[in-house]
Amino acid sequence: MKTTRAGLFTIIFLLLFLAGCTPQPAAPDPTAETPSPLINFQGEYFSTAGACGYCHTGLKSDQGVDTSVDSIWRSSMMANSARDPYYLASVRNEIIANPHLSREIQDKCSTCHVPMAYKTLNIQNTLTLLLDQDGVLDPTHPLEPLAVDGVSCTLCHQIQADQLGTSENFSGGFLVDSITPVGGRSSYGPFPVDAGLATIMQSASGYIPVQSNHIRQSEMCATCHNLFTPYIKNDGTLSEEVFPEQTVHLEWLASVYAQNASCQDCHMIAVEGKAPIANTGGQAQTGINLHTFQGGNQYMLTALQDNPDLLGGATNKSLFDEAIARTGDQLQNRTASLEVSGKIHNDQLDVSVKVTNLVGHKFPTSFPSRRAWLHFVVTAEDGSILFESGEWSANGAIDGNGNDQDPTQFEGHYDLITREEEVQIYESIIGDPDGVVTTTLLRSQNYLKDNRILPIGFDKATASGDIAVIGDAYSDPDFIGGSDEIQYQVQLENQDGPIHITVELLYQTIGYRWAENLRKGEATETNRFFTIYNGTPNAPVVIASQSIIVP
Repeated sequence: MKTTRAGLFTIIFLLLFLAGCTPQPAAPDPTAETPSPLINFQGEYFSTAGACGYCHTGLKSDQGVDTSVDSIWRSSMMANSARDPYYLASVRNEIIANPHLSREIQDKCSTCHVPMAYKTLNIQNTLTLLLDQDGVLDPTHPLEPLAVDGVSCTLCHQIQADQLGTSENFSGGFLVDSITPVGGRSSYGPFPVDAGLATIMQSASGYIPVQSNHIRQSEMCATCHNLFTPYIKNDGTLSEEVFPEQTVHLEWLASVYAQNASCQDCHMIAVEGKAPIANTGGQAQTGINLHTFQGGNQYMLTALQDNPDLLGGATNKSLFDEAIARTGDQLQNRTASLEVSGKIHNDQLDVSVKVTNLVGHKFPTSFPSRRAWLHFVVTAEDGSILFESGEWSANGAIDGNGNDQDPTQFEGHYDLITREEEVQIYESIIGDPDGVVTTTLLRSQNYLKDNRILPIGFDKATASGDIAVIGDAYSDPDFIGGSDEIQYQVQLENQDGPIHITVELLYQTIGYRWAENLRKGEATETNRFFTIYNGTPNAPVVIASQSIIVP
């Protein structure tokens, strides 16, 4: 039998691999921190990142950019979805509020944060318990390694193309092969793979690489980022109708971005030039995207970095530094912009502020604890403050905001602000079956307010109920797809000299009320979150700012 050089290399490599002699990645930087090892566990349907990481590390593009999948992924929120202390405290709070539905709550809250453990038990027709002695996050649970590995390699790369983008596929309804044992399971990727290298991957990890472009489609992300949940009715039973808790993908579909940019285009940094996809050989590829998954949760990345021992995170400070910097860059340079203009007439300062949304969905989007607002300050030439709306306190509360002061109230949407206690806050406010404001997700029946800034191309008049504009923003003629324009009027009372105006668009991942409402639950998860929360100030991120002087 004739053997080609490539085939001979494959055979030699495979023999060396099986003998324990694996190819060596690029020499590590001796001054760099050494991350703790990735979890290496093989389950019946999924394996943890440690089974994939070795062959996808030590990679660089021809431009010298680190493209290693393992080191970039491990400091993302995807990798740490099961370690997120706010998520775990929120689940516990839901259980405390409705203990008779504990099993159902834990199963629903597991679908996308511990998806490999969840799907394994789902295939076995078993509810997923998350917390306590029988939960998958208990170190003694046989699926705990899969659970704590979060949204990992063999989860996303095993999702099948069938039903993508359909309602059956939303809310964690992703489909994976439930029959083929490890050793013959497909792992989908966007690039062609040489047969010899495919054999190496199968032998090393138990998965066979299969080229399929569906891995690049936004509908992949929609499986978890369109999330609908039932609510608990007043009689204590679960509703049949569902509440649109998160609709990131549906918002994107209603924007112009659906025609020219996918989720992956914005949330996975594109690599210039060519780069290898593994350190086992094969041709370098163009069109690679880094597994950064940068989004808007800079606060939690900072909290995770500040508490590695408490959270058991399998990463190091420098890798979190990079993830935090990428997220900050995303928030401050590619999220929103401000335009400010002003004039004085008869001792009245008139200012127009236009906020433009630069992202392909509402801003903020995703989990409803997120909010953005305008901090508007007018000062005299001597620096004294003449007017201020939207100042915030060290505890993360917004001065003058009804919801931060009283959990039963909330701030309306404004097209004109004339008083300091009026604040333009872009947020979603949820009502329970009695129409009372709530942050308990399983009491969430509808939105009482949703004036989050719309993406370009979004038509609020034709939008479906799941992504509708709710409240006064709907009738505001300046609140349109892509932007909102708001007017401020300030009485100056014969002020001399030029007037200085500064406007900031601020953003919080966890709004003050969403954190404070957890304090009523005394539990391990709650106490741990507040230990972290009290040590990591909930200061907002400045998304955009502009200052002008009006003579």
